[in-house]
Amino acid sequence: MSGLFITFEGIEGCGKSTQIKLLADFLTELGHDVVLTREPGGTPLAEAMRNLLLDRRDEAVAPLAELLLYEAARAQHVNTLILPALARDAVVLCDRFADSTTAYQGAGRHLAEDFIALLNRLTAGAAWPNRTFLLDLPAEDGLQRAHARGSDDRMMTEAIAFHQRIRTEFLDIARRDPKRVTVIDGNRPVETIQQELRQQVAAMPQLRQLAQARKKRAKRTPS
Repeated sequence: MSGLFITFEGIEGCGKSTQIKLLADFLTELGHDVVLTREPGGTPLAEAMRNLLLDRRDEAVAPLAELLLYEAARAQHVNTLILPALARDAVVLCDRFADSTTAYQGAGRHLAEDFIALLNRLTAGAAWPNRTFLLDLPAEDGLQRAHARGSDDRMMTEAIAFHQRIRTEFLDIARRDPKRVTVIDGNRPVETIQQELRQQVAAMPQLRQLAQARKKRAKRTPS
């Protein structure tokens, strides 16, 4: 894996989608090959699985079935989109990844975390994030934001306790892996959060290495 893989995590309504798009614009302006994607989703097949997972339906989704669908979507996403992008030295920005599975299906659904960890590693393969930004805010605030923007997918039907468990698990993941996961206070203006993200990413040595590699390739390419 030679590119740069950055993931964004957080509860519903934390502002991930807004921040990741702004960061993609920033990195594109710097000249990087940027791939903006999401989970579940990112490829036609994985997007079809996303619809199965998030659309409201009369039939309840069994927790284990939910987990396996998420993992299947990730396997397709990683092998079809993420690994090829990293192989060409792209910066991949992903809205949710394996940490969301640990939080939602582990803490949220009470499935065994060691089993989830094994599946996450199998489906992610070599595509493990170089850096993860966790946009944190209270579950109540996030849900209020999500409702205000019209979000009504299946996860929005869960009780507040479900979302509180997820937030707690995300923070626990950050405590267990502080070198990879950076907690960002999501209860601030969009511009303030984006400025912090840009400073954090610009300081990453992998980004500087990609910029240097791009300059070397440009010098070798005949005009």
